[in-house]
Amino acid sequence: MRNKIIAAVFAAALAAPLAAQAQIVNGTVNGAARGTAAGENAAGPVGGVVGGALGAATGAVTGAVGTATGIVGDIFGANERPRFREYVVREHRPSFRYAEPLHAGVVLPREGVTYYEVPSEYVTHPGYRYTVVNERPVIVDPATRKVVEVLD
Repeated sequence: MRNKIIAAVFAAALAAPLAAQAQIVNGTVNGAARGTAAGENAAGPVGGVVGGALGAATGAVTGAVGTATGIVGDIFGANERPRFREYVVREHRPSFRYAEPLHAGVVLPREGVTYYEVPSEYVTHPGYRYTVVNERPVIVDPATRKVVEVLD
Protein backbone atom coordinates (compact mmCIF):
# COMPACT_ATOMS: atom_id res chain seq x y z
CA MET A 1 0.00 0.00 0.00
CA ARG A 2 2.79 2.40 0.92
CA ASN A 3 4.45 1.80 -2.46
CA LYS A 4 1.19 2.59 -4.25
CA ILE A 5 0.86 5.85 -2.31
CA ILE A 6 4.44 6.84 -3.06
CA ALA A 7 4.00 5.93 -6.73
CA ALA A 8 0.82 8.01 -6.94
CA VAL A 9 2.54 10.98 -5.31
CA PHE A 10 5.46 10.87 -7.73
CA ALA A 11 3.22 10.28 -10.75
CA ALA A 12 1.17 13.36 -9.82
CA ALA A 13 4.35 15.35 -9.23
CA LEU A 14 5.84 14.39 -12.61
CA ALA A 15 2.64 15.13 -14.52
CA ALA A 16 2.24 18.64 -13.10
CA PRO A 17 3.86 21.74 -14.58
CA LEU A 18 6.97 23.00 -12.77
CA ALA A 19 5.18 25.58 -10.58
CA ALA A 20 2.47 23.13 -9.69
CA GLN A 21 5.06 20.46 -9.01
CA ALA A 22 6.75 22.70 -6.44
CA GLN A 23 3.42 23.19 -4.69
CA ILE A 24 2.72 19.45 -4.64
CA VAL A 25 6.20 18.65 -3.37
CA ASN A 26 5.86 21.32 -0.67
CA GLY A 27 2.55 19.77 0.38
CA THR A 28 4.11 16.31 0.36
CA VAL A 29 7.07 17.37 2.50
CA ASN A 30 4.93 19.32 4.98
CA GLY A 31 2.35 16.53 5.12
CA ALA A 32 5.03 13.90 5.74
CA ALA A 33 6.56 15.95 8.55
CA ARG A 34 3.20 16.57 10.24
CA GLY A 35 2.11 12.94 9.75
CA THR A 36 5.37 11.60 11.18
CA ALA A 37 5.12 13.82 14.25
CA ALA A 38 1.47 12.95 14.86
CA GLY A 39 2.09 9.23 14.29
CA GLU A 40 5.08 9.16 16.65
CA ASN A 41 3.07 10.93 19.34
CA ALA A 42 0.22 8.45 18.97
CA ALA A 43 2.04 5.17 18.44
CA GLY A 44 5.82 5.61 18.65
CA PRO A 45 8.26 4.85 15.80
CA VAL A 46 5.89 2.56 13.86
CA GLY A 47 3.20 5.23 14.07
CA GLY A 48 5.73 7.72 12.75
CA VAL A 49 6.38 5.62 9.65
CA VAL A 50 2.68 5.11 8.94
CA GLY A 51 1.82 8.73 9.76
CA GLY A 52 4.61 9.99 7.51
CA ALA A 53 3.40 7.99 4.51
CA LEU A 54 -0.23 9.01 5.01
CA GLY A 55 0.75 12.61 5.69
CA ALA A 56 2.81 12.72 2.48
CA ALA A 57 -0.11 11.43 0.43
CA THR A 58 -2.51 13.89 2.05
CA GLY A 59 -0.07 16.75 1.55
CA ALA A 60 0.36 15.87 -2.13
CA VAL A 61 -3.39 15.87 -2.66
CA THR A 62 -3.71 19.21 -0.83
CA GLY A 63 -0.94 20.63 -3.01
CA ALA A 64 -2.58 19.31 -6.18
CA VAL A 65 -5.97 20.78 -5.20
CA GLY A 66 -4.30 24.07 -4.40
CA THR A 67 -2.60 24.00 -7.79
CA ALA A 68 -5.89 23.36 -9.59
CA THR A 69 -7.68 26.19 -7.77
CA GLY A 70 -4.73 28.56 -7.61
CA ILE A 71 -5.13 28.72 -3.84
CA VAL A 72 -3.19 26.92 -1.16
CA GLY A 73 -5.11 26.43 2.05
CA ASP A 74 -2.48 24.88 4.30
CA ILE A 75 0.79 26.77 4.08
CA PHE A 76 1.85 26.11 7.66
CA GLY A 77 1.43 23.01 9.77
CA ALA A 78 -0.86 23.17 12.77
CA ASN A 79 2.10 23.71 15.13
CA GLU A 80 3.72 26.41 12.98
CA ARG A 81 0.63 28.59 12.59
CA PRO A 82 0.58 29.90 16.20
CA ARG A 83 4.38 30.35 16.21
CA PHE A 84 4.29 32.32 12.96
CA ARG A 85 1.38 34.44 14.20
CA GLU A 86 3.38 35.25 17.37
CA TYR A 87 6.36 36.17 15.18
CA VAL A 88 4.23 38.61 13.16
CA VAL A 89 2.84 40.20 16.35
CA ARG A 90 6.39 40.64 17.72
CA GLU A 91 7.45 42.31 14.47
CA HIS A 92 4.76 45.03 14.86
CA ARG A 93 4.22 45.39 11.12
CA PRO A 94 1.71 48.06 10.09
CA SER A 95 -1.71 46.75 9.09
CA PHE A 96 -3.18 47.53 5.69
CA ARG A 97 -6.90 48.39 5.83
CA TYR A 98 -8.95 46.37 3.33
CA ALA A 99 -12.65 47.18 3.04
CA GLU A 100 -13.85 43.94 1.44
CA PRO A 101 -14.15 40.53 3.14
CA LEU A 102 -10.69 38.99 3.52
CA HIS A 103 -10.19 35.36 2.46
CA ALA A 104 -7.88 33.19 0.38
CA GLY A 105 -8.10 34.19 -3.28
CA VAL A 106 -8.53 37.94 -2.69
CA VAL A 107 -6.21 40.03 -4.85
CA LEU A 108 -4.74 42.92 -2.87
CA PRO A 109 -4.33 46.37 -4.46
CA ARG A 110 -1.06 47.36 -6.16
CA GLU A 111 -0.50 50.36 -3.91
CA GLY A 112 -0.25 50.64 -0.14
CA VAL A 113 0.56 47.03 0.76
CA THR A 114 4.04 46.08 1.99
CA TYR A 115 5.18 42.46 1.71
CA TYR A 116 7.76 40.91 4.03
CA GLU A 117 9.90 37.79 3.67
CA VAL A 118 8.83 34.75 5.65
CA PRO A 119 11.79 33.67 7.82
CA SER A 120 13.40 30.42 6.68
CA GLU A 121 12.43 28.65 9.92
CA TYR A 122 8.83 28.61 8.63
CA VAL A 123 8.46 26.34 5.60
CA THR A 124 6.38 27.97 2.85
CA HIS A 125 6.18 27.93 -0.92
CA PRO A 126 9.30 29.63 -2.32
CA GLY A 127 8.60 33.27 -3.07
CA TYR A 128 5.56 33.69 -0.84
CA ARG A 129 5.59 36.72 1.44
CA TYR A 130 3.46 37.85 4.34
CA THR A 131 1.73 41.07 5.21
CA VAL A 132 -0.80 42.24 7.76
CA VAL A 133 -4.31 43.08 6.56
CA ASN A 134 -7.05 44.24 8.93
CA GLU A 135 -4.80 43.24 11.86
CA ARG A 136 -4.56 39.65 10.53
CA PRO A 137 -1.38 38.08 9.14
CA VAL A 138 -1.80 36.78 5.60
CA ILE A 139 0.41 34.83 3.22
CA VAL A 140 0.51 36.33 -0.27
CA ASP A 141 1.92 35.43 -3.66
CA PRO A 142 3.57 38.78 -4.44
CA ALA A 143 3.68 38.08 -8.18
CA THR A 144 -0.12 38.04 -8.36
CA ARG A 145 -0.89 39.87 -5.05
CA LYS A 146 -3.30 36.98 -4.33
CA VAL A 147 -3.92 36.06 -0.68
CA VAL A 148 -2.96 32.43 -0.29
CA GLU A 149 -3.83 31.97 3.38
CA VAL A 150 -5.30 34.09 6.16
CA LEU A 151 -3.86 33.17 9.55
CA ASP A 152 -6.44 33.55 12.30
